[in-house]
Amino acid sequence: MKRPGPRWLLFFLTLAAAACSRPIPNPPTVPPAGAEVGFASWYGAEFHGRPTSNREIYNMNDMTAAHPTLPFGTYLMVTNLDNEKTAVVRVNDRGPFVKGRIIDLSYAAARVLGMIGPGTVRVRLEVLKGYAGAAPPAEASYSVQVGAFAVQENAYALKRQLEARYEGVYVTVLRTPSRTYFRVRVGAKDRDAALKTAGRLADEGFPVILIEE
Repeated sequence: MKRPGPRWLLFFLTLAAAACSRPIPNPPTVPPAGAEVGFASWYGAEFHGRPTSNREIYNMNDMTAAHPTLPFGTYLMVTNLDNEKTAVVRVNDRGPFVKGRIIDLSYAAARVLGMIGPGTVRVRLEVLKGYAGAAPPAEASYSVQVGAFAVQENAYALKRQLEARYEGVYVTVLRTPSRTYFRVRVGAKDRDAALKTAGRLADEGFPVILIEE
């Protein structure tokens, strides 16, 4: 089944595993407007390849999440309140069913947020109703996201740093109800070129995400 919106994939060289229980899903409801704050956990290899609550096959390398009530297909901006790292995820599963936790993230999303080691972190969730910002270069069908910043100057500082070694570097803007994020990306003409760029950036220590535009 075709998934709505852009497909988010994490490029990385090593895998990790974690687990959590997957009980029967709750009926979907929409929480009150505004940000939701609480603790996030993540799940990985043990559930890789198994059906999710919306009948997709769980891929630990996709940017997805389990939420107790939000409708499937909802996109969320997740912010790790310990380090201010952010990730956009799509709800395709139900969970977590542990008191005090508000979302269960895929391994890919957890890695971007820097929460693989801690296992659980305090996060802010914001429902995304749309995307806005600069477009990728016209010839680019893929891009590699290198970082997301709440401070515009930090995004453009990284953009200038990358432009010395990479072509097609640009900044796109994502606006949420509470704040604006500036995401630094490197455009690529096809998947092979994007993977090569992602490999170079990963070798330099960047937590990259491969995106099909």
